[in-house]
Amino acid sequence: MGMINIGYGFQFPEEYWTCEYQNLFPQQFLHILSHLVREFTPSRGILLRRRQSRQKQWDQGELPEFSDRNSEAVTSDWQVNPIPFELQKRRVEITGPVNSAKMVISMLSRNEKGERADTAMLDFEDSMKPSFSNVLAGYSNVIGAVDGTLSVKTAEKTYQLNPQDMAYVMVRVRGLHLVESNLLFEGDPVPAGLLDLAVCFFHTARVYLDQNLTPKYYIPKCEHYLEARWWNDLFVSLQTRLSIPTGTLKATFLIETLPGTFQAEEILFEIKEHAAGLNVGRWDKIFSDIKVLGKHPDRVLGDRSSLTMEKSWMENYAKRVIKICHARGAFAIGGMSAYTPGKTPELREEQAHRVRADKQREASWGHDGCWVCHPYFIGIAMEAFSRDNQLDRTLPDFDKYSDVLPRGEGPYTLGGLRTNIRVGIAFMEGWLRDVGCVSFENLMEDLATLEISRAQVWQWITHKIRLDSGEQVTSELVGKLFNEEILSMMRDYPSTKWQNAGASARELFLRTKLQAFLTTESDPVSTTKGIVSWNSSKTMHENLSSPGRVIRDGGELSGSIQR
Repeated sequence: MGMINIGYGFQFPEEYWTCEYQNLFPQQFLHILSHLVREFTPSRGILLRRRQSRQKQWDQGELPEFSDRNSEAVTSDWQVNPIPFELQKRRVEITGPVNSAKMVISMLSRNEKGERADTAMLDFEDSMKPSFSNVLAGYSNVIGAVDGTLSVKTAEKTYQLNPQDMAYVMVRVRGLHLVESNLLFEGDPVPAGLLDLAVCFFHTARVYLDQNLTPKYYIPKCEHYLEARWWNDLFVSLQTRLSIPTGTLKATFLIETLPGTFQAEEILFEIKEHAAGLNVGRWDKIFSDIKVLGKHPDRVLGDRSSLTMEKSWMENYAKRVIKICHARGAFAIGGMSAYTPGKTPELREEQAHRVRADKQREASWGHDGCWVCHPYFIGIAMEAFSRDNQLDRTLPDFDKYSDVLPRGEGPYTLGGLRTNIRVGIAFMEGWLRDVGCVSFENLMEDLATLEISRAQVWQWITHKIRLDSGEQVTSELVGKLFNEEILSMMRDYPSTKWQNAGASARELFLRTKLQAFLTTESDPVSTTKGIVSWNSSKTMHENLSSPGRVIRDGGELSGSIQR
């Protein structure tokens, strides 16, 4: 597939350089983007190598720790900038992939019961496979959602927004670790999160302002206050280059990693001019717990189903975020309800009971709102949040330095191992169809749950965990279970092709070295359809930097990030 020069040092896949997508990348935007890429790519590479250095220390037995308790972020009397009116009420936020216009319209609109979320997070990250067609469709959908014109026609009906009655739009960009392989700047991939933010902000910021609204974003997987500083500096530069007042853009950062949990207050301090709040991203947090402490034999976590918010370290993690946010005037948003509606009234009632209990717990702790992944559960989740927000809940009796390190404890069951394998197969079946989240056995499984599943299987094999039934977890046992589960899923769901998905998931799960992420790059457009999109020979380190523009190992952070 040929690449063509489109100006200012950028190359773009010729197949996709159509009138529709050319409008996304006008010359004025490419000029701005070129400056942003030059300015922020070198420091991004350094930050990612610092992640690797920290992981090496943890692999050698060290543990994450709280930052300096005498730092300015902790001791000084500061508050985030005032929160805009449309972000004062975030009781229920619905999330889903941004590339599906029909799904975006559904998230923004009222459900069959007339219930509507307060905000909708349109996702370029964990719920969307980053193929270029999905990314470009996502940009178009964001623009249509913000200006209220988004519509899609199917064989059954036409779906369209009601601009006078829709949830407020938020956009989650891709994480710091990802690059967009299909847009090259001087021959190298562009940082994906920078690109997502720049495209969406360039095309929608003025539209927001004309409506007296605020451009609103989610930033995922921030691990360190220097990473938060990188994002904040990007916000400032982007606004300055578009002659928009600094602080106009508002962002909610996900605290969804174990290192980020320890740095929550410092992260919020770095973004205080642009902060709307922090979010407790519990699924990615569990993945991070396993990954960060993967080589610690005393920290091997039990079955995924047992890793609930009732675990002491998970409760402390959530309350730490709430206490810090509310002390500083920011919102603390709770976690995801991952259910999709069951097919029987009995199952739906059981799901409703579980969602209600989960959301009541979050509200009782002091969260200002929560996430759901399906419109069916909006009203049920809303029941728990009777007030617009709970900023006055300061948790005076909770110590924000309470233990947030996960504890190694069972159960370790054959059923738990099988569940991880089934999730892996189901997710990879969708991934090979260019889908980043799948509804499987009444749960929405996205990249985060795939990452938990593969990391946990790796951890159990690495530490030779003995199951409660007496069997030792080995590569041979896992391979045998994969064969059994592929056959089982072929019987249970005969209309779905499981063989390729099972083979791809098996290869991924049985790698002897745990990859930091499933992938660090998007699918190149030349990828043959149906072939697994990551390159197993590429390590994360090889994907971190772009030759010629990154200060190599040992270099220091430069510019404002160093301050």
